[in-house]
Amino acid sequence: MGDVKLLDCTLRDGGYVNDWEFGHDNLVSVFERLADAGIDIIEVGFLDERRSFDMNRSIMPDTDSVARIYGSLDRRQAMVVGMIDYGSCSLDHIRPCGECFLDGIRVIFKKHLREPAMAFCRELKELGYKVFAQMVSVTSYNDEEMLDLIRLANELKPYAVSMVDTYGLLHQDNLFHYFDLLNDHLVPEIGLGYHAHNNFQMGYANCISMLERRIDRRMIVDGSIYGMGKSAGNAPLELIAMRMNQRFGKNYQISQILEAIDANITQFYSPATWGYNMFYYLAAYNDCHPSYVSDLMNKRTLSIKSVNEILGKLEGEKKLLYDKDYIEALYVNYQNKEVNDEKARERLKEIFAGRKLLIVGPGVTMKTRHERIEAFVRQHQPLVISINYIPEKVTPDYVFLSNSKRYVQLATRLSQENHRIIATSNVTGTSGEAFLYVLNYSSLMDEKAKIVDNSLVMLLKALSNAKVKEVTLAGFDGYSSQSSNYFNKSMEYDFVKGMADYLNQYTIHFLQEMKDQMRVHFLTESRYEEGE
Repeated sequence: MGDVKLLDCTLRDGGYVNDWEFGHDNLVSVFERLADAGIDIIEVGFLDERRSFDMNRSIMPDTDSVARIYGSLDRRQAMVVGMIDYGSCSLDHIRPCGECFLDGIRVIFKKHLREPAMAFCRELKELGYKVFAQMVSVTSYNDEEMLDLIRLANELKPYAVSMVDTYGLLHQDNLFHYFDLLNDHLVPEIGLGYHAHNNFQMGYANCISMLERRIDRRMIVDGSIYGMGKSAGNAPLELIAMRMNQRFGKNYQISQILEAIDANITQFYSPATWGYNMFYYLAAYNDCHPSYVSDLMNKRTLSIKSVNEILGKLEGEKKLLYDKDYIEALYVNYQNKEVNDEKARERLKEIFAGRKLLIVGPGVTMKTRHERIEAFVRQHQPLVISINYIPEKVTPDYVFLSNSKRYVQLATRLSQENHRIIATSNVTGTSGEAFLYVLNYSSLMDEKAKIVDNSLVMLLKALSNAKVKEVTLAGFDGYSSQSSNYFNKSMEYDFVKGMADYLNQYTIHFLQEMKDQMRVHFLTESRYEEGE
């Protein structure tokens, strides 16, 4: 059986959590504890010429910076390596290995860059480094592409070729498909590595399964302390070390790793957090880039079922090559479920004719001005329409639903309390019979806006279509970047505070354009009032 080595990537992959700002004392302490634990290979960070030198960060512009941070430390028996994302650090910033603290350099590259990246690896090897060729997103390779990569590797003979499961997609069947392809065709002197991510909680399971293969070539397994790493995190170093002690006669000092967890790593866990969660599960389940999931969930208009259905429409290379315009087009197309709403619009026109309307939103003033609102209702007896929520102090005559996520949250109450519902056609579960009135989403949205489906704007458009000439608003406070935007904090959107000014100006502009068709009065204070 070939030699089995354990590589720690905490100071590099873990840096995605904290922008590589561990602090100098932590960088030194983690390195020393890993060396004392007997870890075979320690990866000390990224080489990236675009970043300036910072003694507190493990992302460094050149190899001289590595020596400035770590050069006085005792590596004991460990091999010390850095990583380059191909194209981010030129040879001008890399001294020959004999003049550097590093023993090796790992180069990560996407499959379409494999030829120039392997040529770069050759130049690093000529400088004396042990070179690791790291295949980003190994699951994106088909067999033909993998065999071409193997051809390039056999010509170069790097220290190792590593399978990088960037999006945590591997289970043991496809892991071993790639493993066997590499093991069967790489020349014997090239090692075989594996870098896991935990989207499916398979990082540790895959590592120990791979170790059991007991092949003749060198095998390298990556882990990080406490699983610290990008997105769903990595296979926990302490677990792999424990397993290798038990199964392969290694003598890694687990207590040193546990000390590092306690003294150096847990301080970064909150509020950043890493590890398995639903977000990264959805990305892995749909074999897609996590930014697609982020874009859809940040809209806060979709149920998880809907998010999953949209992700299922991603195709081909686009799945892992993030394209914001592409996912936005899929979102709009998904929401645009056409229905014949002519009868619904005519019926609403009849219902609202000659009636005073009060539209209520979820702003803080629904609590702070509740007496004023209740007095208005007693005096004017308006039809009350709430938007995507059920108010506590005022009973709505109608609930306007344009947000599938809110609908899922309210579904039980809506059913039990027999609220009359006006819904847009995108809302999960709607059909011609599902709700009392269903209106076409596409006729009410604004494709030119950053938020195409502003719920207040959509309802005002629907009321205008029903020939309503005057409405009163309560609980539409507008948005603030500093304070709470909802009386119920559970309704807060993460992205809203960063877009507060835009959202306010967008609504003000809309109200100004609407003023010749509809008079809008504010019963409670609002940042939209200047739009009158």
